[in-house]
Amino acid sequence: MRLTTKGRYAVTAMLDLALHSDHGPVSLSDISNRQAISLSYLEQLFAKLRKQSLVTSVRGPGGGYRLSRARSEIFVAQIVDAVNESVDATGCKGKSDCQGGSTCLTHHLWCDLSDQIHDFLNQISLEQLVQRNDVRQVAERQDSENRQAACSSEDKISAAIVG
Repeated sequence: MRLTTKGRYAVTAMLDLALHSDHGPVSLSDISNRQAISLSYLEQLFAKLRKQSLVTSVRGPGGGYRLSRARSEIFVAQIVDAVNESVDATGCKGKSDCQGGSTCLTHHLWCDLSDQIHDFLNQISLEQLVQRNDVRQVAERQDSENRQAACSSEDKISAAIVG
């Protein structure tokens, strides 16, 4: 059983947005740099997130994305669902054709597990994740690394201009 990359990246990007949205709209480029997710993939994910009213876009200079409602009102399961992802523990992807076209002996057990996981994710808000110390420590490290990389790039540009 797995949550695919699409679901993981969507949750990661939304958590990044939640962590950085206090300073105005957040660009997908910034999220891409911090989370090492390709910009084109983020654009696809955010189109789906916007369609499900989880984010709003802000155009123009300083534009980017904002959460469409409070962090406490956006739950991990909503994010996963918004990108057409499901957490499925069955071997048949919920189609009930696990054993030669018929339901296998443990199909309903795995369906129940999938439902439990979805219910669990539906109880975790972005606010709860933002408040976690481990999440904050990772975010601080990423921000620091991102600033260092930006300074290093600026130093190289300055050296090229001067040299």
